[in-house]
Amino acid sequence: MTAIDELLERNAALVDRTRGDRSSASPSLHIAVLTCMDARIRVFELFGLQQGEAHVLRNGGGVVTDDVIRSLALSQRKLGTREIMVVQHTSCGLSMTTDDEFKDELEADTGLRPTWAVEAFKEVKDSVRTSMARLRHSVFLPHKESIRGFVYDVHNGALHEVLSPGQG
Repeated sequence: MTAIDELLERNAALVDRTRGDRSSASPSLHIAVLTCMDARIRVFELFGLQQGEAHVLRNGGGVVTDDVIRSLALSQRKLGTREIMVVQHTSCGLSMTTDDEFKDELEADTGLRPTWAVEAFKEVKDSVRTSMARLRHSVFLPHKESIRGFVYDVHNGALHEVLSPGQG
């Protein structure tokens, strides 16, 4: 059985027990959380979130890309979010490579070099600051008053706030 087949079986069991979610697409806490796709980050558990309270965006590294800006613009302008929380983490795979190394691997394997940025980083706090700055400078996001960044320690579960230059 494939992993997809297993997930389909789980969904079938869920369908038998529920009639679907009738909550709003707008998150009740008016917050969007951007984090990494790393399976060790259990976002809902980490923040005690319930279904319908937050928009959760995940990508490799939890970094701000054009697609993240697109999703957050929709989240703020159409679905009422007002705050953004950027959560990256220790021991991230993106801190263990460089853009050029990964692009070289892809080019060697496929014959094509990606045009997109990998967004690799050496220091996670600097990456969080870069992501917060990109959000604050985006003309597409109307609500920038509450953008905060954090590093999640995957070894002990602690969150450490990352301040932008000039804060605190």
